[in-house]
Amino acid sequence: MGKKILILGVGAQGSTVAQRMDEDPSVAEIICADLDPVAVDELVKLLKKGRGRLVDASDKGSIVAAADGADLIVNGLPLRWHGNVLDAALEAGACYQDFAATDALAGNWIDSIKTLYGEYGPAFAAKGLFAIVGTGSAPGLICCATRVAVRALDSCDTIYNIVYEGVCAKRFLPYWWSPVTALSDMGEEAYAVVDGELVRTPPFDLPIERDYDYMGLDRPVTLVEHCHDEPVHYWFNREKYFKNAKNIWFKYGGAGVDFAKPLYRAGLLSRTPDTFGGQSVAPFDVVLAHVPPAPKYREEIAEILDEGLVSDTGCMVVEAIGEKGGESIRSEVHVFAPGLRESFGRSGITAEMYLTGQGGSLFTKMICEGRFEQRGLISSDMLTEAQIDYYFECAAALGITLERKVAKL
Repeated sequence: MGKKILILGVGAQGSTVAQRMDEDPSVAEIICADLDPVAVDELVKLLKKGRGRLVDASDKGSIVAAADGADLIVNGLPLRWHGNVLDAALEAGACYQDFAATDALAGNWIDSIKTLYGEYGPAFAAKGLFAIVGTGSAPGLICCATRVAVRALDSCDTIYNIVYEGVCAKRFLPYWWSPVTALSDMGEEAYAVVDGELVRTPPFDLPIERDYDYMGLDRPVTLVEHCHDEPVHYWFNREKYFKNAKNIWFKYGGAGVDFAKPLYRAGLLSRTPDTFGGQSVAPFDVVLAHVPPAPKYREEIAEILDEGLVSDTGCMVVEAIGEKGGESIRSEVHVFAPGLRESFGRSGITAEMYLTGQGGSLFTKMICEGRFEQRGLISSDMLTEAQIDYYFECAAALGITLERKVAKL
């Protein structure tokens, strides 16, 4: 019998998961829920198994009511609502999935992830339920790719997660996903693991350069420190899953970084209110008000493509450096996925929606197929080896593939 799933938040990620699972025989019904009735109606029009519902995420009871009879809640809402959704899943007796762990449970990533593992994990397990956090592209797909990279090593010294976003439209469009999430991450100190200790690092700092021929840029790209949850998860799980890696970095680059860096240096990503013309306002809110939302409707994406692109490239790479048989080894995993034009041609969506949403939908598929025997809460870096292999088997059918390179140092 097919599963009933509730998708909370029908933005770029949630809408993509809904469309993918509409085709999957493991799913019988999809409840598409959001506070925006237009977004809900537009998505439901595209689905055979979907029906819409308005939900106020600030009201846990509203979520619980929408989740009545649901086997799984897929949470695509902003991070500040994740506590409400987790609590609602427990109350409704539903499994849980989100695209990124939240920092809102305890005011920071470290303590919030401790809360996820230490409090919500046992709570879901006690009810015989499964929950998984961080199931987009990064975190999510890149975490599984990191596990593949460390397979080639007996011991691991250093892990780099590298993401460069080089899809650039002619119109002003700095972010292809949630601008509030993007700018929030841009304005925070990053996390890294250095000599076995989890530390904070300045955003846009500690640059590295990489030059991958398949990007077609004929120049190295610069990648910098960026606040992401992968180093925190890997640090918690380094002994069991990452061969006790001592140094772990998330490096990010592209148009979004280039846009945000001068804003950060000017103090314009500050959340602290300041007074301008007698009005108290946070600079962050002013900037956010002038950044367009990520495109998600087919007609809008087609219009952007008709206007033309400045570039349509990027990379997602994992580098794991350590030892194998007493020799120093670098194990690389390169992720290949459709660019913007190909993503639109395949599915009528952006490349960001394709990689993050469809990458996320594979976790949804695996939950609905009963591929997770675990109970409690895990993050996407904690899959079994068999689950990782199945994930990438399914990903290949969507044109998301891996290239592995192992070299002696």
